[in-house]
Amino acid sequence: MQAFMPTLLPDVAALRKQTGADRWDEVWEGVLHMPPMPNRHHQDLEFELQAFLRLHWAKPRGARVHQGINLAAPGGWPNKNYRVPDLLLLTPDRFFIDHNEYFEGAPNGVIEIHSPGDEAYDKLPFYAALGVPEVWIIDRDTKKPEIYLLQKGRYRKQRPVGGWVRSPATDVELRATRRNKLAVRLAGDHAVHDELPHG
Repeated sequence: MQAFMPTLLPDVAALRKQTGADRWDEVWEGVLHMPPMPNRHHQDLEFELQAFLRLHWAKPRGARVHQGINLAAPGGWPNKNYRVPDLLLLTPDRFFIDHNEYFEGAPNGVIEIHSPGDEAYDKLPFYAALGVPEVWIIDRDTKKPEIYLLQKGRYRKQRPVGGWVRSPATDVELRATRRNKLAVRLAGDHAVHDELPHG
């Protein structure tokens, strides 16, 4: 179902804010997008991937992994142009983009869990214009991961090697298993690995 509301009525905006339904709202070049809340399978995968990255990638490097953060183009917050990636990766040299309520500028990478009918792939031009070096898109159902690297203003899909696709920004490697799990490990330290989600 699609709907268009030329002007967001104040009562609708207040109700969405009061109920928390606006948590994943995005503004695309001045147009409000109101995706539904992700289902439990989506949230489980997102939470467990975040936990793995926080423990094995972010903590040793003094980096950060954020969930559901408003990511804005310069001057795009709050009414012009922002997206809400599932996860956002940030190293200390980029902490300056953090404005608490929103981030303005390019993080090291963003992660989208792709659920049927969502707009994960449609966000790629925004992330490219912002200068985000890496975008991970992971299929919610098959767990198939894709990593896109920014080159000359456009994203190029990273090729798997031995079934694993590697993130240059994090040295994390990903692949889908036959049991519809996401296998994740640190390149060069295969003792650090997991299959997500656990349930």
